[in-house]
Amino acid sequence: MTMAEQEIKKFEKTDCAENSVFYQAMEEVIYSIAPLLESDEKYLKYAILERLVVPDRIIKFKVTWLDDNNNVQVNTGYRVQFNNALGPYKGGLRFHPTVNEGVLKFLGFEQILKNSLTGLPIGGGKGGSDFDPKGKSDFEIMKFCTAFMSELYKYIGPRIDVPAGDIGVGSREIGYLFGEYKKITSSYEGALTGKPYFFGGSLMRPEATGYGAVYFTGSMLEIEGKEPLDGKICTVSGAGNVALHAIEKLQQIGAIVVSCSDSHGTIYDPRGVDLELLKTLKLERRTSLKEYTEVHSEAEYIPVENYPEGAHAVWNIPCYAAFPCATQNELNELDAQNLITNGCVSVTEGANMPSTPEAIALLQSHKLCFAPAKAANAGGVAVSEFEMSQNASMTKWSYAKVDEKLKETMQMICKRVALTAKDYGVEGNYVDGANIAGFKKVADAMIAEGI
Repeated sequence: MTMAEQEIKKFEKTDCAENSVFYQAMEEVIYSIAPLLESDEKYLKYAILERLVVPDRIIKFKVTWLDDNNNVQVNTGYRVQFNNALGPYKGGLRFHPTVNEGVLKFLGFEQILKNSLTGLPIGGGKGGSDFDPKGKSDFEIMKFCTAFMSELYKYIGPRIDVPAGDIGVGSREIGYLFGEYKKITSSYEGALTGKPYFFGGSLMRPEATGYGAVYFTGSMLEIEGKEPLDGKICTVSGAGNVALHAIEKLQQIGAIVVSCSDSHGTIYDPRGVDLELLKTLKLERRTSLKEYTEVHSEAEYIPVENYPEGAHAVWNIPCYAAFPCATQNELNELDAQNLITNGCVSVTEGANMPSTPEAIALLQSHKLCFAPAKAANAGGVAVSEFEMSQNASMTKWSYAKVDEKLKETMQMICKRVALTAKDYGVEGNYVDGANIAGFKKVADAMIAEGI
């Protein structure tokens, strides 16, 4: 039995099924960092793994609110404060019916290493609720956010825990949450990021994750001696904030993005997708992508029921670079095989853990450039920390300055991951490089601060 297997055996899956994605993330990290554990016994001596995989605390609370018909509604709220060895807990709030403790543990655990890779002074956390904003009026969302913050405020602050947005939580929701935080605490401070600009929010925060993923990919392709993205066919899944801004940045640098998707189907437009129409459909009208073909009849809409058996339609489209930006485990082994067969060179995770372990192993075995989420989508949290810095100094940075710092940060992360992989004998493996680099920095800080 290898050292990695011995360590994994300590964390047998005795917990409930909702923790499956957390265990998936944890196992990936343990296998990746085996070379580090074998080269330096201090990490085992100080039981860093055992300490790191258990959150500092999990806060769970009831959220009671009135809908527009004055009916009482009850949801569950969470905040997982995972690790603050490097700085205040930092991570988004997710409002979605699939939210549960296991999902948030997975996201919080990933956030620790992602935040470590940025080189910025932030720890890892995550939170949210099983509340579904879809179909709710603005007043219902405001009333829910008010009720949610009436409990959450007790546990957050600019030097304690600084939540941000995630799925279902955009600038509107952050605005409502921040407004309630101010009312309760009488304090105008940076206790949340992703705020509207006039509340102290940073320019470029909505674009940051998608833009950052493209910046990371450009750096990775250069390091690996591959051709740049300019003029290349790219496929993107999802139609949310990350996907739309990844498409935007790809188009800005001259790439041809031919796809996007939502929970109902996929758009394939070989001429290049109409980004402005996508924004109108998904951000303003909040409707199905099917309506895209009413404007562009040359495009193809592929409903979910017509997807290739066991696969996702997006990954069946020939491309140079693929960007899974929808949700976890959306790209499986069959999808990976389709990408390989169709000549794909690079896969970059814009969403959190969108590729299954089997898919990643297959992509790596065929020497595709593979950028894992904890490195490639760190742009969002990086700009969130920029917002914290601006709030602390009561200043505003220009769009150009934020963009420049974001690009520098993503290029630094990519180079650091690549060098770490080379140092530990796994050159070209950005998964292992990211996990080792992120883990080592947090682990050294945990050792330095004692037990």
